[in-house]
Amino acid sequence: MSQPSRQGPLPGPGTSRTAALLVHVFTATGAGIALLAMLEAVREHWAAMFAWLGLALLIDGLDGPMARRLNVQAAQPNWSGEILDLVVDFLTYVFVPAYAITASGLLLPFAAPLLGVGIVISSALYFSDRRMKTDDNHFRGFPALWNAAAFYLFLLRPSPAASTLAIAALIVLTFVPLKVLHPVRVKRFRGFNLSLIAVWAALAMTTVAHDFNVAMPVTAVLCAIAFYIVCGDAVIRLLRPEKQ
Repeated sequence: MSQPSRQGPLPGPGTSRTAALLVHVFTATGAGIALLAMLEAVREHWAAMFAWLGLALLIDGLDGPMARRLNVQAAQPNWSGEILDLVVDFLTYVFVPAYAITASGLLLPFAAPLLGVGIVISSALYFSDRRMKTDDNHFRGFPALWNAAAFYLFLLRPSPAASTLAIAALIVLTFVPLKVLHPVRVKRFRGFNLSLIAVWAALAMTTVAHDFNVAMPVTAVLCAIAFYIVCGDAVIRLLRPEKQ
């Protein structure tokens, strides 16, 4: 999930307004990809859905640096990259995964629609919360990463009761002021964190390519990385308690 970019210096004579606009178009492409992911989800082609969501995740990781380099905010002030990014993120991080979680049959039938509604409502509130990131660039509360939650639900396939309790817990944790590591923005151990994300991405692509039929060591490493991201702040402070 991208963080809104800050205003940089005014664009110089070499900055193209067309190039800046194309960055917005590149970001908006994520909305089209969300539709393609939804079409695959409706057909219950779950691996294909996650492949499209992975492409959207890649775009989300690239558009921010591009926008800052071209200072898109100054070159194209009539379009808000921040709002555009939030719209696309809501589709790819929340709405499509919420449908997958609800329609997958992995939850208790009576609870699935209620939890699906809970996911989109809690996430809408989270996206509009100005406190969603802390001063030290951690996420505050569960950061509505429902694409990741859905990925682990399909990977681990716990019992419907356990899955239902886990999703309900994540909805509640959206509003709990725990710190969740942002592996790109948090400065402490950034190199290590980025390395973990690279490993996670490689293993996640392998998992999707094999339709979630992967060896136990792959699953174990994916779960260990997820545990570190969610509990990373506590782990880091135990290892190195000085002020960040």
